[in-house]
Amino acid sequence: MVRPMKRALGNTGLEVSALGLGGGPIGDVRLDDDRALALIREALECGVTLFDTAPSYGASEDRLGRALESDRDHVVLSTKVGYGVEGHEDWTGPCIRAGVHRAMARLRTDHIDVVHLHSCPAHVIHREDVLRAVEDIAASGDVTAMAYAGEEADLAAALETGLFRVVQRSVSPWDQRGARSAPPEGVGVLAKRTLANACWRPLPEGASPDRAEYRRRFEAMAIERDDWADVAVRFTAHTPGLSSALVGTSSIAHLRDAAKSVSKGPLDATLRDTLQRRFDEVGTDWRGVI
Repeated sequence: MVRPMKRALGNTGLEVSALGLGGGPIGDVRLDDDRALALIREALECGVTLFDTAPSYGASEDRLGRALESDRDHVVLSTKVGYGVEGHEDWTGPCIRAGVHRAMARLRTDHIDVVHLHSCPAHVIHREDVLRAVEDIAASGDVTAMAYAGEEADLAAALETGLFRVVQRSVSPWDQRGARSAPPEGVGVLAKRTLANACWRPLPEGASPDRAEYRRRFEAMAIERDDWADVAVRFTAHTPGLSSALVGTSSIAHLRDAAKSVSKGPLDATLRDTLQRRFDEVGTDWRGVI
């Protein structure tokens, strides 16, 4: 298999694979340990070096820590903080600091490459205790790059602080605003929701609001194709200025397909132009999906 190329992650000094593994599905309790660990090993075989997780992703941090402990020097670990730490109020300085230490223990590492504030609201980002925690963590050596994961005004507020060296935002054919607004020079960009919840598939009963929104956008753009997974991965992974496209999956076959798609290179210019034109025609009010 042709492996995805590596790219610089802004000016962090880190290098990441153009395809990253989103850790949500591997933390699902419905996926047993053996299958989860096999998926992580397959990601390594496919040339994936970036692994993104969060404390809200079930067993994901723990499983990644166990699977990647022996390969720690060859991978980039990314996680999120700000909430869900026992004994600490969410979105406070102490919670953020404690979240980093908890993540280090779960990931079985003495440092984490990228740590995001996870969809932290704009009014919280500018609080003194939050800013001080971000500064302290960045200076501690426990984290290589502090980052922010989110959209729109909240993302803009995070960038205004000058403290975040990486951002993670939604980028896909149905979520193009993030593909068109460049962050400050030197800030690395990771793309989430690369597959837009597979919006080309019919909605299941009881679909979540984000999945329903992407399906609405898919229907509004009204482009007929039968290779949307390939198109979405290539659209996102080869967006100029973007370091890595994160794909979350519990399927080894789908992971291999995504790696193959990235290795094909950018979409044909005519198809990319069509996707951009249709987005402009029907999606002028579409905001980034958190």
